[in-house]
Amino acid sequence: MHVTVLTPEKTLYEGEATVVSVPGSEGNFTILDRHAPLVSALSEGQVRIKTPDGNSVTYAVERGFVEVLHNKVALLVIPKEEQQSDSDTAADS
Repeated sequence: MHVTVLTPEKTLYEGEATVVSVPGSEGNFTILDRHAPLVSALSEGQVRIKTPDGNSVTYAVERGFVEVLHNKVALLVIPKEEQQSDSDTAADS
């Protein structure tokens, strides 16, 4: 399946994956190849992507959304580090 992980500023990941695990708002869940279509809100936690070569990529997220459609997974996220730096900037103002 094809996976894209986007933030408001940039693309964090784009490529193929065999497994994607996400922190859904009602609990963690895993997306496998040919998963049924879905849309879900994401809570704070870890997004884990397992690539076809067996490597794993992990992103800490504050919140976001995931959409699965036609064997494509799109994640729109606010990375945890980015959220902290935004609040640090607001505190400095």
